[in-house]
Amino acid sequence: MNPETRARLAGISTATLCTALFKRGLRNQFIQDVRPLNANLPNMVGPAFTLRYIPAREDLNTIKVFEDRAHPQRVAVETCPEGAVLVMDSRKDARAASAGSILVTRLMKRGAAGVVTDGGFRDSPEIAELGFAAYHQRPSAPTNLTLHQALDINAPIGCGDVAVWPGDIVVGDREGVVVIPAHLADEISIEAVEMTAFEDFVTSQVRQGATILGLYPPTDPDAKDKFAAWRKEQGR
Repeated sequence: MNPETRARLAGISTATLCTALFKRGLRNQFIQDVRPLNANLPNMVGPAFTLRYIPAREDLNTIKVFEDRAHPQRVAVETCPEGAVLVMDSRKDARAASAGSILVTRLMKRGAAGVVTDGGFRDSPEIAELGFAAYHQRPSAPTNLTLHQALDINAPIGCGDVAVWPGDIVVGDREGVVVIPAHLADEISIEAVEMTAFEDFVTSQVRQGATILGLYPPTDPDAKDKFAAWRKEQGR
């Protein structure tokens, strides 16, 4: 991933990114019903590395399957690249965990940028205290084998109703997680920096009592000039 793109996206909200994507006709890039376990962390940014779960079949998912070093869940944790985000398709089913604190800690120690599931995590209080970006639907104590069978690694998946392809750029903030198609990430990041500056300007004006009419969007003749002057004053 381009380091400059990563740095830009680290300072941009998922809301702004969703608008930039909407301008390009992409309306469904925000992962639904997924939230941060710790909302006080910086933005999560990294390319997607994926894991797909299917419904568990009881005879194939006994506790002994974890003794197999080739178990896909374990392999995914041990092969997720440094700087990547492990994104798990748990079919939006949080009745059993997608992972727990031990596996998430291992991801953190291996240098992953974060982890996302549209299911749930067990040991969620411990994960929240790790200082590592983790997003899920809700806490879930039962082990994943109860309902999930890990299957495909680094293949296209669906997560929270969003199509996620390996290498797509995943950005998470205090609001949630957005997925940017890999080929658009550089230009989206540049545009979103400009959008963020303008939105900060608008916010400053509205807090001083200005109307949004003619300001947001900037249709008044002097709105863009005011923005340029504000930006120069702010050094942005």
